[in-house]
Parts: sequence; C-alpha cells; structure tokens
Amino acid sequence: MRKIDIFDTTLRDGEQSAGINLNTAEKIEIARQLERFGATIIESGFPAASPGDFDAVQRIAGTVKNSIVTGLARSVESDISTAWEALKGGEQPHIHIFLATSPIHMEHKLMKTPEQVIETAVASVKYAKQFFPLVQWSAEDASRSEPEFLARIIREVIKAGATTINLPDTVGYATPHEYGALFRYISENVIGIENVKLSAHCHNDLGMATANTLAAIENGATQIEGTINGIGERAGNVALEEIAVALHIRKQVYETETGIQLKEIKRTSQLVSQLTGSLIQPNKAVVGKNAFAHESGIHQDGMLKNPLTYEIITPELIGDAKTELVLGKHSGRHAFKDRALKMGFELSDEKLKKAFVEFKKLADRKKVIVEDDLLVLLTDQQINDSEIPVYKLENVQVHYGTANIPTATVSAYQPSGELVTEAATGAGSVEAIFNTLERIVAGEVHILDYRVTSIGKGRDALGEAVINMTYDGETVTGRDVAQDVLEATAKAYLNTVNRQLVKSGQKLKVPAI
Repeated sequence: MRKIDIFDTTLRDGEQSAGINLNTAEKIEIARQLERFGATIIESGFPAASPGDFDAVQRIAGTVKNSIVTGLARSVESDISTAWEALKGGEQPHIHIFLATSPIHMEHKLMKTPEQVIETAVASVKYAKQFFPLVQWSAEDASRSEPEFLARIIREVIKAGATTINLPDTVGYATPHEYGALFRYISENVIGIENVKLSAHCHNDLGMATANTLAAIENGATQIEGTINGIGERAGNVALEEIAVALHIRKQVYETETGIQLKEIKRTSQLVSQLTGSLIQPNKAVVGKNAFAHESGIHQDGMLKNPLTYEIITPELIGDAKTELVLGKHSGRHAFKDRALKMGFELSDEKLKKAFVEFKKLADRKKVIVEDDLLVLLTDQQINDSEIPVYKLENVQVHYGTANIPTATVSAYQPSGELVTEAATGAGSVEAIFNTLERIVAGEVHILDYRVTSIGKGRDALGEAVINMTYDGETVTGRDVAQDVLEATAKAYLNTVNRQLVKSGQKLKVPAI
C-alpha cells in the first residue's frame, strides 16, 4: 500500500483561528499527544513571529522524538535563520517555507513579477538547505495559480534542494475535480517530482476540504496537511481525523496507509478542544457527540438487529469506547498514579500530588469519576508550569433571587500574595461575578465572549467555562472547570487574565532573536 504522511498544523495554522491563543505548556502537551496520535510531521509554530512562538517551537523540537518537528518561515533569510535556531535540536530538522504564486497575490501582496518570485523562491530554498536536510516549499494560493508557471517554479525549487512540494488550496476555492487535476498536472509536467513528496493543504471555505484532500491523494499526493477538529483560519483546515478514518474505512478504494493510531483520535480531539476552548459541533464527522447517536426509530431497529446497517464507524475504532467508573473516593495514590500513566501522563511527583488532591476533592462531591474527569484534572496539572505570580481564586459566593439584585462576593490572592475580598452586584449572577473580579484585577477588562458547557454527562458533570476578553488591550482566551458553573466562571476569568500575565513574562525570558 502507498504510504501517506500526515502533516499536522494544529499548532500553527490551527492556532491562527480567531480567539485561540495557546501558551507554551499547552502547545507542548498537544504536541506530545500528536506524537501518540502518529503524526508524521508536527508544525509547531512560526518561530520568527514572536518570542513566545520561538520558545514553543524550540521546546517542542527538543521534546518530540517520534515525529518530525517543523516550523514555518517566509522566504527571507532572517526567518530561515531564526527557524534553524529553534529547530536545530530536533531529531530531523525540517523547515516549511512559503511564497505566493497566484497572479493576484504576486501583483497585490508581493508586488513582484513572476521572474522575481522564482528568484526569491530559489534563493530561499538554497539558503535553507545550508542548515536543514528537510526543506518543504509551499506555493501559497496554488489552486489559483497558473499551472504552467507553477510547474516552472516547482522545477526550479526542486533543483535548489526542496524535498517536499506543497500545493495549498489557501482560500478553499478549488473543487475536488480542479484540485485533483492540479496534482495530476504537476505530477506529469515536473521533471524530478517523483523524487520529492507532493503535499496537499486544504481549507474549508466552501466545505470541500475533505473531498479536495482525497482528490489530491487519488492524483498523486503523498502527504496531506490539516488540523485536529478542522480548526484554522476562517472556516478552518481539513480535519485530519476525517481523512485518517476515511482512508481506513475505504482502504480498498484508496489503497493507502497513514500510520495514524486511530484509537488516539478521540483523546486527541478532546485535548485540542479543551485547550483551545474551541467546541466540537455535535454533528461533526468522526468526533462529534452525535456521530454515533441514532434517533430515528428505523435506524434504532436496524442497529439492534445489526449495527452495520447504519454504523460504518464504531466508537471503539477511534478510542471512544464508553468507560464506566474509573476511580472512586476510596482509591489510593498508587491506583491514581497507575491510571495517570496508562492515560499517557508523565507528571512529576509534585504535580501528581496536586492532581491527587484535586481528585479527592472531586470524588467527595461526584459519585462517578470517569476518564473525561481525569483527563481534565491531569491535563491542568501537566500544563501548569508557570512560576510567574498570578491571581488565584480563594472563594466565590453568589446571592441570587428572582426578586433580589444578584450579588457576588469574591476572595482572591493577587500576584503580590495579598488576599483581597470584594463584592459587587449585576443584572445576573455571572455579571455580578465579573463586576466583582474587575475590582480585584489590576488592568482594563472587556468581555468579548463567554460560554459554559458540561464535561461528560449527568447532573453532577463538571462544568467548563470559556472566556474571551481584552485585557489591557490584548485579546486573550482562558478556561477553567469546576463542578459548579459559577465557580468555573470565576476561575476562568482569572485564568484568562493570568494567561496574559504569563505570556508577557515569557517574552522577557526568551533570548532576543
């Protein structure tokens, strides 16, 4: 069977989604899970974009061993040099260089002639090859580029040393027929194309990303690029879990294999959703909560007689087998540690101790502790590595009645270590909490978006609050969980502020680039 490499860009293209801002610890946690998922290549960021991105890319390159780690760079020497500094500690240093090739981009964005674009592309690849053994070159907006010009520039960058050629449908414009034809044209008209990988990168603006990616595979693509849950700019990227499962279920059609660990799909999807605060739509293919739900009586009857009548994908295939009670309030530290290790967490003794304390608190209030609960507790400890002083909630109390004005009283530790207590009213309980926290937090806060969802099922399910705000003019998103949604709301508010404080502190610690 033909091998299709999986290039995951959740941490780069995915993070460019509106409202998503991952810190370094969260990016490392996602990268570790992507490694377990089986991604061939992990695009960990854009090193030249910011000190925070540089730090994250450098640390991921030093952490991940079983996947190739890459970073994005424009076709300029400074970007390439910065990428090398961030990636040189990786197992197989890899760089992803891009340059626009469509007439509209060359004229209006680059303001270069086609000849100048070819010259720039060749020079950047030659420069990158001085450092990197693996160089991917992308023709930005390839689907709107002239095929003859595209073939010409690709021939030149292959001569310059490119090892992968990427033909992105950058704005999601192509149809499956057009995108497949583009790959066929390049395969038939570029000498040396058989010596490099040919990659597809599809956006979902017209809802055709999955179909376009499969069309590319049918016409010669040996690598596909996408994100977990299909997150990304505008309407997002192709969802990698959809491609992996489609190639598995229809392997007699595509005759390919990817090396993806299908049983890691559900956990990878949940982790990305949790840390990005990006909800998965209920009817999302493969990982949506309704993906295996059958409401119609006819469907239910068929399922009872033979599940294959209406279920082509099983929950077990993607690691979504229902887990009953995992641990209880009488479970000891050894059993808790054993479960954490089986779930893939490698916590320090101190973090494991803190996670166990939180587990015991939850077990006293919640009858059934399932894997979803443990995933939240353990992930929160795994990503909590900041030593910068931040705000910490001590207590929140809300007085509410339909005939009374809602009032919130909050006690919280400030970064100085001082415990402060404030109270305020609001039109509702949530606004009262926000108004009170504004008195505690130094800086100007404007709430842009707020939502609460449940983790798991049942009346005692954990509640997760996600808040998007501007804090001192910077847009930031934060989240937190608690069994009470109002407590989760207060914790999420402070988490959002803290993320910006930590982000500012990280910038000071990273060496100048």
